[in-house]
Amino acid sequence: MLAAVIAGAVIAAALQAAAAAADQPVPRTDENSRLAHTQLLEKARSGRIDVYFAGDSITRRWGATDYPELLAHWRQTFFGWNAANFGWGGDTTHNILWRLENGELDGVNPKVIVLQAGTNNLARVTAADDRTAVAGDVARGILAILNVVRAKAPSATIIVTGLFPRGDRVELNPIIADINRRVAAFADGRSIRFLDISDRLADASGTPAADVMRDGLHPTLKGYQVWADGLAPLLAELLGPRAATDTAPPPTGDPSAAARQPVK
Repeated sequence: MLAAVIAGAVIAAALQAAAAAADQPVPRTDENSRLAHTQLLEKARSGRIDVYFAGDSITRRWGATDYPELLAHWRQTFFGWNAANFGWGGDTTHNILWRLENGELDGVNPKVIVLQAGTNNLARVTAADDRTAVAGDVARGILAILNVVRAKAPSATIIVTGLFPRGDRVELNPIIADINRRVAAFADGRSIRFLDISDRLADASGTPAADVMRDGLHPTLKGYQVWADGLAPLLAELLGPRAATDTAPPPTGDPSAAARQPVK
């Protein structure tokens, strides 16, 4: 039931954002997303956040209470760096942009921001669409997010993670590669870094291996380890070694999964 609710939210978000260019903010109007936004606003005002993760479900699942195995890996990977997860499932660039413009980054002042966004913008792409135009639109959406982040957290270093290759819709992978090439050009190697782990997730054909993508879209534990391996050297460079204590705010989860046993 929960999977059906989440899938419906992804489709609804894509339909809602479809008419707008990817660099235009669009709020999610479903009640679960509204509750999640309130939850994330509270998180932004709690604890100390040195590493701020922004994104969609690929980001969210890594540090969410409703994915306990992935949350354990998150804690193992980031404890001591004061990392907090602000991903939300189903979000397009429009929705992430709206959340960042509406309080979720205000006053946080993280040292590092990790962004992974854009794959949900491709939900309604068909063979008839101009692939170059689609890639350019999504890249402009990511650039708009970067601009908002720079305005709200000017001292932060941004690590933009390239879109992951898809196994559920392999026809999208050439578009994803084009988006990543465009986004890589936004990085200056200093305040904006670009991290592309596509070749470590995919086989020789460019398709992600089944053991790193559970459904062709969301990483498995092994897939998240690949991402962690890419991030860890950058975080160590920017923040130094992990501390023995951590004061990041507690992890949050999907409000619709609140009836599940809470993770302690």
